[in-house]
Order: sequence, then structure tokens, then C-alpha cells
Amino acid sequence: MKQAVIFDMDGVLVDSEYTFLESKTALLKDAGFEKDISYQYQFMGTTFEFMWTKMKEELGLPLSVDAYIQEMNARREEMIERDGIKEIPHVKEVVKKLSEAGFKLAVASSSPKAEIERAMSALGIKKYFDILVSGEEVAHSKPAPDVFLKAAELLKVSPEDALVFEDTKNGSRAAKAAEMYCIGFENPVYPAQDLTAADEIIHDFREVDVKRLKQLS
Repeated sequence: MKQAVIFDMDGVLVDSEYTFLESKTALLKDAGFEKDISYQYQFMGTTFEFMWTKMKEELGLPLSVDAYIQEMNARREEMIERDGIKEIPHVKEVVKKLSEAGFKLAVASSSPKAEIERAMSALGIKKYFDILVSGEEVAHSKPAPDVFLKAAELLKVSPEDALVFEDTKNGSRAAKAAEMYCIGFENPVYPAQDLTAADEIIHDFREVDVKRLKQLS
């Protein structure tokens, strides 16, 4: 039986993917690279350093990786100030029900720890999570399994006793590399990601049956 549930953050708990997609696309345009927003899909679920290092190598971007990360974050902050930190519909109810059902809960995100802390506090759900793990705390970014294995270690559960909610190709591959059951969240608001690695796919968190999750082997 499953004992723990691990949530990715961006696109699963927090409706924040658009801030990454739009800010990076605009930054590349300013640097002279007209890339469709779909170019960014390959980086969903990875760390800031990973994505900008790859883009710098591929495109020959002139500034440092740190400079692009700082500018991306500045533009994202403007969006967050404008829109607030937005939740994925109905996910808070699922988090609460899972906690009440006795699951150990974790967030395992590629985002910086400070962003995870802020978002969980803003949504009022930080109290339900036993641990918060950032990609900053492990050696390798998704699709490597490091962040999920770290979460399981801190929760004191074996990987096979944990299940993961993920919304990206990289994240779902990371969950399976960690030998965890993966539920892919295909958000109808965004273009579909490749979630073929997931064990099952949902399109709305109202589809989640907490009792059934308890019985998964």
C-alpha cells in the first residue's frame, strides 16, 4: 500500500508554467532569437540552471546563465505581482484529503526552495506537507530521479511505497526512474505534454479517488 504522495509544484500545485514559458520566449526574442513558445516545452520540469545552460550552448547566447536567470525571475515577478500566486483548480482539496487519510506528503520541485516555501504559504497548504525538496538540493535535474528519491528518503519511505503527481515529460520520467507510481496531470489549459511514462493520466483533480490511491500496490 502507498504511504506517501509527492507533488511536483509548477503546473501541479501552482498555475505558474505560463510565467516560465512567456518570460523565456520574450527573453530569447530580445536576444534576437524568434522561438515559438513550444520550444520551451522541452525544459518544463527542469532547473533554472539546466534550462539556461542548454539554451546558451544551443543558441550561443551572449550573457551569463546567472544573468538570464535573474532577468527571467524579474519578469516572472512582474507577472506574479499582477496575477498573484494561482492554484491549480481543486488540488488544495486533494492535498487536504490525502493528509487526512494519513499519507505522508512532500513537494519535490525543480524550483528554488524559496519559491516553493512562498507558494505553499501563499496557497495556505504548507501545513499539510511534511517536507519540501528543491532541485537545488540534489545533484541532477529531472528527468534524473534525484529529487524524488531525496523526498522519499526524508519521508522515510521506500520509493515503491510513494506515488507522484507530475505534469511534464521530464517529471514523469524522473518519477518512473525513481521506481514510483506516477499520475500524470494533463492540464487542458496548456498544450499536451508527453506523459506516456506515467502510469495513469488525469485532466482534473476532481478525478482523484483518495481511497483507491491507498490500495495501489
